[in-house]
Parts: sequence; structure tokens; C-alpha cells
Amino acid sequence: MENVTPLRAPAQVAFNRLELDRILSLYGRMVAAGHWRDYAIELGTKIASFSAFRRTAENPEMRIVKDPALRLKQGEWILYGEGGVVLKRGHDLAGILAPVERRLVKLVDG
Repeated sequence: MENVTPLRAPAQVAFNRLELDRILSLYGRMVAAGHWRDYAIELGTKIASFSAFRRTAENPEMRIVKDPALRLKQGEWILYGEGGVVLKRGHDLAGILAPVERRLVKLVDG
């Protein structure tokens, strides 16, 4: 009974409060515009992911991924479009969300 091994949970990548606030603010505006209806958040040991869906049963229309392993390379933020196409990479979340926010302006104005 003397060799007790402590259990260690693997480190988890997550969105901080400011990042999640920015992402959910955009999501709320897209819901208000009638474009998105559902979302999913996945927190893993290597990446954190936010996916937005037009309909619940579909593949995500947009996915925002935080990958800290790429922080010093292309940037830790990646924006994926439908079908897994990389739309934008960068070091800051605001730059990654810019194409989606421009699209929101077109949805509201049009």
C-alpha cells in the first residue's frame, strides 16, 4: 500500500473568458440574423474548437480552432469553412473572426 501513484489529468486546451465572450457574441448576432441555429464546443488535450451550424443535423458551417502548438508558427487560431477548408490563420482572434463579421454585415444589410 506504500506505492500510491497519483492520478494526473492531461492538460486541456480551453478558451479563456474573453475569447469565449467574443465568439459567443458573434454567434448570437448570427442567430439573430437567422443564419445559425446551433453550436458545439470541443475541448481536447491538443485543441479547442467552436463549431457553428445552420441546422443541427449538418456538418458545421464554420469552425474556430485554438491550437497552442502553432502559436509560434502560423498562429494559434484557425478558421475552417464548410468541408474543412482553411479560410484564415492568425495570431489574434479578432483577425480570424473578421471574414465572418463581414459576412454578417452583408446578411443584415441585404
